[in-house]
Amino acid sequence: MTELPRNPYNAHAWITGDPEIGAGTWIGAFTVIDGSGGLSIGAGCDVSCGVQIYTHNTVRRCVTGQAYPQVDRAPVRIGDRVFFGANAVVLMGVSIGDSAVIGAGAVVTGDVPARTVVAGVPARPIGTVRADGTIEHGAGQ
Repeated sequence: MTELPRNPYNAHAWITGDPEIGAGTWIGAFTVIDGSGGLSIGAGCDVSCGVQIYTHNTVRRCVTGQAYPQVDRAPVRIGDRVFFGANAVVLMGVSIGDSAVIGAGAVVTGDVPARTVVAGVPARPIGTVRADGTIEHGAGQ
């Protein structure tokens, strides 16, 4: 049986590379945290079970039969106090602002502004986080 790499966050999380993870951030079980392309996660974030954060992909290498030999990498930047719902996925090159909420099962393919709630596949804005922590669901968002 293969053991997960040791990390100080959760014995059942797979954390690779050398991500910067802020104080007070909680990482749930069965997560994949890929720091191989550069990853910073701010302070006070909650990363729910099953979340996957990627800083690389091998699509071009795969579909060209490795005629495109490299692995593409781009850093991911996550602000402070960001909440990730269970099984959310963040793709390489994305920035997520402070106090954002990523809904369960969302696939984040583009930047998320601070205090924005996103959900869906691909993730789209559905609301705003107020200063008191309540969420305002907006029409047309």
